[in-house]
Amino acid sequence: MDDAGPAVDFDDLTSPQLTDVQRQILEFTEAKPVAFDIGKMRAEAGEQAGVTDLDDTDGFTDRLTAHVAAIEADDGLRQLTRSSLRQRVVRLLRNRMSLTELLKRYPEIESIPIEKPFIVVGMPRSGTTHLVNLIAADPRRRALPYWESQDPMPLPGQGPDAYGVDPRYTRTKAEHDALMASAPLVAAMHDRYPEAIEEEVELLDLDLASYVLEWHARVPDWRDYYLSLDQHHHYAYLKKVLQALTFLRGPRTWILKSPQHCEQLGPLVATFPDATVAFTHRDPAAVIQSAITMMAYSDRLRRNSIDPEWLLEYWSDRVHRLLSTCVRDRGLVPAERSIDISFHHLNGNEMPLLEELYRCGGVELTAKVRDRFQKYLEGNPRGKHGRIRYDLRRHFGVSADELRARFAFYFDRFEVRAE
Repeated sequence: MDDAGPAVDFDDLTSPQLTDVQRQILEFTEAKPVAFDIGKMRAEAGEQAGVTDLDDTDGFTDRLTAHVAAIEADDGLRQLTRSSLRQRVVRLLRNRMSLTELLKRYPEIESIPIEKPFIVVGMPRSGTTHLVNLIAADPRRRALPYWESQDPMPLPGQGPDAYGVDPRYTRTKAEHDALMASAPLVAAMHDRYPEAIEEEVELLDLDLASYVLEWHARVPDWRDYYLSLDQHHHYAYLKKVLQALTFLRGPRTWILKSPQHCEQLGPLVATFPDATVAFTHRDPAAVIQSAITMMAYSDRLRRNSIDPEWLLEYWSDRVHRLLSTCVRDRGLVPAERSIDISFHHLNGNEMPLLEELYRCGGVELTAKVRDRFQKYLEGNPRGKHGRIRYDLRRHFGVSADELRARFAFYFDRFEVRAE
């Protein structure tokens, strides 16, 4: 598939030359210190939600305390990032309060079946986003757009505007427009425009029990805390959120995806026993290269300094943990309800892979749906927003072969091609 956008070369990845807009943003935000007061954040969330019950029957307050402590322990964050993370905590608390109230009013929600979902499981940057957005073109599927992932529960009294547009969409679009103005190259790496299909771990984080915080800050304490949790309980909470969204916006079969599922296949299968799972596989060196380049670029605004060595070490280890667990637990997903997709087979070969996935799921792939898939593929070529020229040696002081050497176990288990 031909690239549709220009190539992007990061000459200043590790020594960024900020634009005037970026400098102005930082000058404005650095002058406003941000405090994480749990009591005040809970009060703000309650005022916005109109209710205050957080459903703390399962130690939620302990997880909230650990979550905030992990953020506070990262002393390299700019106030801009601290502000966005504080807003994120308030948003998660508000949505949890709203969900708790909704379930009290309509207890039948927890009886709604979440039947036969398709679930995409694979590393970041391994084609999961492309695949899930493609499958979401099937009108019979219920997917999670980014705008809804950020605010799954409507605020009281806030319905669609005169044009039928949900105010949650409008808020997310404004935030996306601001991001494109301040860090436009994000789109070439992972464009989270409002309609883009997002990971349901954003919903799981209403329970403050996912790995998402690791992408926002340097929080090894949170990683260890998250890995110590019994995720069977938290994936059951995720199912509860999906039931509520099904209740609010229509009963269709879900398409889900997240890299986190690689290390949580036991809870995933226990929660969604009739799921059909598509595993995507890619050269771990390419995955790490893409992820840490994206992180380093984002860090020019997020952090006081960029530390390529830290990024390389942390994310090489993190991908190793995820893939090790995936290799160990792959057999938990029944062979007859799962397929493995190599990244080098994905682009340009989508239709046969979709046929196999739908056959495994026992779902008819109709002519109408095939046409929808084809139109999506034609409108979304790889590299639509530009292609990144990666340079591991120049930016991170390591070669792809050196990275790859740690992952022989993965190449032995799956059909993966070195890139």
